[in-house]
Amino acid sequence: MKFGVVVFPGSNCDRDIAMVTDGILNQSTRMIWHQETDIDDLDVVIIPGGFSYGDYLRCGAIARFSPVMKSIIKHAEEGKLVLGICNGFQVLTEAGLLPGALIRNRDLHFICDQIPIKIEHNNSIWTKNYQSQEIVCFPIAHGEGNYFAQEDTLKELEDNGQILFRYCSEKGEINAEYNPNGSCKNIAGITNKKGNVLGMMPHPERASDMALGFEDGKKLFTSLLL
Repeated sequence: MKFGVVVFPGSNCDRDIAMVTDGILNQSTRMIWHQETDIDDLDVVIIPGGFSYGDYLRCGAIARFSPVMKSIIKHAEEGKLVLGICNGFQVLTEAGLLPGALIRNRDLHFICDQIPIKIEHNNSIWTKNYQSQEIVCFPIAHGEGNYFAQEDTLKELEDNGQILFRYCSEKGEINAEYNPNGSCKNIAGITNKKGNVLGMMPHPERASDMALGFEDGKKLFTSLLL
């Protein structure tokens, strides 16, 4: 499996991901400068967290026009894997690879925490190493992580099993009390209809090394190696 990690001006989680894919999983990994367009050699493209282009205008709005994005859209249309984490999720919605939008957090504050996340199901290539309804702990760090979509879109996401991650309590309860940013239906991560494009606000790469205290995120990456 060959991974590529996109680097925009302002990316700050790109090396964190490479430490997991290359350093921990020993998978071929290369950094992709945002002006590159040749990514045909890659199996998985990851758009990392950070503040692409300083989050000017709107999170992900400028990065969406970087030359590499045309190649990523083609990569996704060919059925290859694309993962967007935090700012990467925002970029994927701006590029139209995922429905909905990420808007300001409900309380208008930047949130940095470690919180429980429910794995909705393991019928996805991204969650094969998890148990359905498993509760994990992932870090979050965002100011615009409030997932919003129209009701018909939300129903479609539900019906198609495109919701993979939800914010919850330690016991798995899903309600407004355990929703850190106001996301519709406590959504923390979704896929496209094909299931090959995943966007998520939590940071699995920051939960993939016991040196950091926990490895709940590592299963997402190892799921791709099965």
